[in-house]
Amino acid sequence: MKLGLVQELEIVRATENGVYLSDPAENERGGRAPEDLAVQRVLLPRNQTPKNAQPGMRLTVFLYKDSEDRPIATTTIPPITLGSTAMLPVKEVTKIGAFLSWGLAKDLLLPFKEQIVRVKEGDSVLVALYIDKSGRLCATSKVYDYLRTDSDYKANDNVTGIVYEIIESFGAYVAVDNRYSAMIPNQELFSSLHPGDIVTARVRKVLADGKLTLSLREPAYRQLSDDAVLVYEKLTAAGGFLPYHDKTDPETIKEVFCLSKNAFKRAIGHLLKEGKITISNVGIKAVGMDSSHAHP
Repeated sequence: MKLGLVQELEIVRATENGVYLSDPAENERGGRAPEDLAVQRVLLPRNQTPKNAQPGMRLTVFLYKDSEDRPIATTTIPPITLGSTAMLPVKEVTKIGAFLSWGLAKDLLLPFKEQIVRVKEGDSVLVALYIDKSGRLCATSKVYDYLRTDSDYKANDNVTGIVYEIIESFGAYVAVDNRYSAMIPNQELFSSLHPGDIVTARVRKVLADGKLTLSLREPAYRQLSDDAVLVYEKLTAAGGFLPYHDKTDPETIKEVFCLSKNAFKRAIGHLLKEGKITISNVGIKAVGMDSSHAHP
C-alpha cells in the first residue's frame, strides 16, 4: 500500500468507524508480522464505505493522510496521483504556503519553497504530487522532472500548453496538455511570456529523448505573408521609411518587429519582389510614398 496512488485493496475487518483495508497480495502471503499490521491496514471511513461491504471484497481507493497525519483511504479519486501533474485551483494562501483544492477532505499543500512564482487565491497552478521528508503528500510547481516524454506528437503538429517557468538563458518551459515536456527556445520567443500563460504552438522538433521543441510561429512558407504585412504596416505607419535593413542587428529587429533576423529578411525580400519597397544601406522605403518628412 502506497500513499498517493490509486490501488485495489481488500476489506479485512469492519468496525463502527468504517472498514479496514489491506493489500490482497500480502493477505495471500499470510500478512506481515503482528508489529507491522498497523502499517499494513488502512481505514476507509464509514461515509465512504459501500453498503454491501464485507470482508474479502476489493475496493479501488486512493491513499493519503488525514488532518491528524494518519494514513486513510478514500473512494474519491483526485485529479492527480504520485509523480503525475495536473492543474489545481488555489483555495487559500497561509503563512506556510498555498492550499490547493483536489476534491478530498484535506486540501493539498503547495509550500512556498516549491513555488516557482507566488500564487494567490483563485489562481490555477500546474503542480506535481510528491512525498515530502515528513512522509506527507505535497505539491510542487517545479514540474520539469515530472513531465512525460512519451507523447504522440510529431513535427508541425499544433499543441496547447501552459508556461510553467522562464529561464532567460534558455527560453520558456511549457507543459503540453499539462503533462508533456516542451520548451520554446529563446530564438523562437518574439513576445513576452510569463508563467501561467496558455500558449498554442507548433512542434518544431521531437528530440531523441522525447521532449518537444516548440515555435509560436507557423512554418516559414506559411508565415511569410503575415510577416510581410506586419513589416509593411509598420513602414507605412512610419511615413514610408524605416532605418532597418538586412544588415541590422538581430536584437534590434526582434525588439522592433518581434521577428527573427531571417524572418525579417524573408519579409522584406518578399516586399521587394512585389515591388512594394526599395532596400538601401540606410533602410527600407515604401514605393510611391513621400517619405521625405520621415527620412531627411
